[in-house]
Amino acid sequence: MTDPLRLGIAGLGTVGAGIVKIVQTHADLLAARAGRPVVISAVSARSKEKDRGVDLSDYAWENDPVALAYRSDVDVVIEVMGGHDGPAKDTTEAAIAGGKDVVSANKALLAIHGQALAVAAEAAGRVIRFEAAVAGGIPVVKTLTEGLAGNAITRIMGVMNGSCNYILTRMEDAGLTYQEVFDEANALGYLEADPNLDVGGVDAGHKLALLSSIAFGTQVDFDGVALEGIGSVTIEDIRQAADMGYKIKLLGVAQLTGRGLEQRMSPCLVPDTSPLGQLSGGTNMVVLEGDAVGQIVMRGAGAGEGPTASAIMGDVMDIARGSRLSTFGQPASTLRKARAAQAAVPAPYYLRLQLLDKPGALAKVATILGDAGVSIDRMRQYDHADTAAPVLIVTHKTTRTALDEAMARFDSTGVLTQNPVAIRIETV
Repeated sequence: MTDPLRLGIAGLGTVGAGIVKIVQTHADLLAARAGRPVVISAVSARSKEKDRGVDLSDYAWENDPVALAYRSDVDVVIEVMGGHDGPAKDTTEAAIAGGKDVVSANKALLAIHGQALAVAAEAAGRVIRFEAAVAGGIPVVKTLTEGLAGNAITRIMGVMNGSCNYILTRMEDAGLTYQEVFDEANALGYLEADPNLDVGGVDAGHKLALLSSIAFGTQVDFDGVALEGIGSVTIEDIRQAADMGYKIKLLGVAQLTGRGLEQRMSPCLVPDTSPLGQLSGGTNMVVLEGDAVGQIVMRGAGAGEGPTASAIMGDVMDIARGSRLSTFGQPASTLRKARAAQAAVPAPYYLRLQLLDKPGALAKVATILGDAGVSIDRMRQYDHADTAAPVLIVTHKTTRTALDEAMARFDSTGVLTQNPVAIRIETV
């Protein structure tokens, strides 16, 4: 019989326990599909006494995950502890040094240290796989590195944080404010211990940086991702965007242009009839565009025990079958440093204004927009009962620089009762 592939699991939280369940429940199925048994040799976590709902009695226990990484009866180290430094980084480096392959769900670690870890792994003849680090159970990393390897990728878009999509969907469906839904999501345990990782776009930005590296053959560059969270999105924006035929999503977009590598994670408007516009709840969606294949849309659970453990085991099975892909789809030594785009590709924008209800107010705004080179596509004014009139404007394609220049001059008109709101509209 072919020798078994022996796993060491560092971290026994929700995902780690989920991996144990899959290995225990589907042992025969895994062996049949891999052509060899897949077994667990050792595990490591902070507390040995904690009840995790799985039987760990057959596995060796290590208090120190670094010690687990050096064990002679472990072939693959599965790192599901989290954190971009500390034990996660130390364990991953130890695994590589100890001649082990690594499967990780740790987006932060790879977004920040991915290039150095990939270089080290490839120099040692090891592989790092990280399907579970991006969009949970959606096999987007495998799709980019394998299924679309014959394409020049032109653009990546995605809703990559289910918590943010839940908040925005819940605001729209229930008519609640951002703070009301934030508090609700936090109480339900939907947000990270540091909520800014979710609502500030950091978590999703890590994922976008990893996909950009694979798609465009560049060194992973999280610092180059322009981040804007959803904290400034109001229920008024959601309602009025819907009235104009749009939905608001925390959308990641990456594309390589003559301006450089553009990586953005920010609230955007998308057409309500588009796949992204119809995405609701905590679900993730990734849209990939290639020169040969056109557009591919992938939708599924972005987090949780089952989907994340499923993605981990997909990587484990590839290693068991002998697949030895480079970390980011091509040798790390060939990945080039990308020049970060200083400005985004021009796009239409949604602009919400509160204008004094007096003659000439709208004309003053329109004149300033025109002087800045910003052309109005359509406009809507709403009924009002006080002295301020809500006005929505959708522009033709323009740069954010030109729009910011115009908005900076609005104050001089004396006709605005509050600061304007501008949100990019993404073509899908």
